[in-house]
Amino acid sequence: MKFIKVLLGTIITIAIAAFLVYHFGTKFIADQVMDQVAVELNDSGKLENIKQEIKNNPQLQAFIEEGKNVDSSTLPFETKEQAVKVLIKKFNISELQELQSKAQSGLTAEEKQQLLSDIEGKLTEEELLALKVLAYKELAN
Repeated sequence: MKFIKVLLGTIITIAIAAFLVYHFGTKFIADQVMDQVAVELNDSGKLENIKQEIKNNPQLQAFIEEGKNVDSSTLPFETKEQAVKVLIKKFNISELQELQSKAQSGLTAEEKQQLLSDIEGKLTEEELLALKVLAYKELAN
């Protein structure tokens, strides 16, 4: 009987530890990714290039403007940090790194369409709309 209690206690402790690592680990990773991307975009001046490219591309503008008049309180996330957390759950690290390297090296129109299709395939309509809202808010600033 004592062995069962110890075993059960160990299992419960491991389950609690796993939950805490998952919860705080994803938050930590999301924070690190956001910090790294923000610093990289600001330092390299690529953020302004991205904003300019979106302003010059009517398709991208129309895509992002779908998030203009949406009540963000009904969406699955409202902040960039929450968005990164969701993306980390939907995409594995190697997929995110591949997306980042493709974006840094420049994309053709066909590659941009493929990237958009991949993202749309992994996200729900609500998550995609939430990303559009965040992108619209970011570009409006």
